[in-house]
Amino acid sequence: MCDLLWSDPDERSGWGISPRGAGYIFGEDISAKFNHTNKLTLVCRAHQLVINGYSWHHNKNVVTLFSAPNYCYRCGNEAALMELDEHLNNILYFSILMA
Repeated sequence: MCDLLWSDPDERSGWGISPRGAGYIFGEDISAKFNHTNKLTLVCRAHQLVINGYSWHHNKNVVTLFSAPNYCYRCGNEAALMELDEHLNNILYFSILMA
């Protein structure tokens, strides 16, 4: 479970050791295979700070959302939410200016 929660997308191919000290880093080939095997079109993850509140990875197979603006009152980041329509299409994302 720890590896699932702490692993991060990366520009590499395959798997690598995470600089965080927990989990792994994984490439686009891994996310594409995971989505195909599990009949998914997108993995949405949320445990990694991104300055704009969201970040697409691996040809839109993975998205990182971060919902805490100005994390720890010192990061100056925006936050984001994601909304899907009733058909799970048209992914909409909104950045929220930091508080």
